[in-house]
Amino acid sequence: MSILNQKTINKKISFNGVGLHTGNKVQLNLLPSEPNTGITFKRVDIKENNIVIPRFNNVTDTTLCTTLSNEHGVSVSTIEHLMGALYGIGIDNLLVEVNSQELPILDGSAKKFVEKILSVGIKSSSAPIKLIKINKKIDYVEGTKYVSLDTSKVASEIDFEINYKNKIIGTQRNKINVFNDDLKEIFESRTFCLYEDVEKLKKAGLAQGGSLDNAIVVGENQIVNSEALRNNKEFVNHKILDCMGDLYLSGYRIVGSLRTSEGGHALTNKILRKLFLDKSNFTVIEIKEKTLPYQILDRSYLKSIA
Repeated sequence: MSILNQKTINKKISFNGVGLHTGNKVQLNLLPSEPNTGITFKRVDIKENNIVIPRFNNVTDTTLCTTLSNEHGVSVSTIEHLMGALYGIGIDNLLVEVNSQELPILDGSAKKFVEKILSVGIKSSSAPIKLIKINKKIDYVEGTKYVSLDTSKVASEIDFEINYKNKIIGTQRNKINVFNDDLKEIFESRTFCLYEDVEKLKKAGLAQGGSLDNAIVVGENQIVNSEALRNNKEFVNHKILDCMGDLYLSGYRIVGSLRTSEGGHALTNKILRKLFLDKSNFTVIEIKEKTLPYQILDRSYLKSIA
């Protein structure tokens, strides 16, 4: 089956863990879903009004994670690692059942999500995929922070730079093509925080489930964890993972080029909100062919559906 057809997973997958910020024990189930149903979150600990759709306009908080809420105030949070895994692997349709407000943090990366999904296998359908094509450059500036979305012929690119005063983290930059690159180092990169911030976070009611098993803790002169960094750019690569997950809140994979300096959950959400304010900024396309030729976005068999 073509890479251009919508995909789900072959069978149910379950995870057990703890919420990074709530500290609550969590069970998470991923279940196959039919074509054109998209990604759907369901709070199974709540009997009514328990469906939450992962869209940029349902984001209600971006403090250290991405939180989604429906019109009834039911929320799910820390969704970005799972969403980043789904974006990178190319899963279009999935039902996500969770019995708590926050998804489990697992090891602080998307590694376990990806491994289990690949172990059960991916099921392709006959339905063609849909993509968002960026038509023109838009940007958003907030002090020293910057993010832009620009055109690209065939790529889904993310160019991310971080700047920390901490000398262990420092300045890191990486650029990836989601469609073509090996994303192993992105998927395996863990969330991180400064040692000096740990107590502040806990006093603020955050990071209640945080530990050296699910986060990199960075001191002034060294990393506190006994496990070494998994790759040379793990800090910025984790930010790219977050960005992938937050970009998937567009509802589709994006053909375009994102560039950001000092970005994060809030900035990615703001650029998506700006993108969708003007319909001339983008086109939603449906790909009808069975193969992916080079320069696909210049070909006539792309059918505009929005």
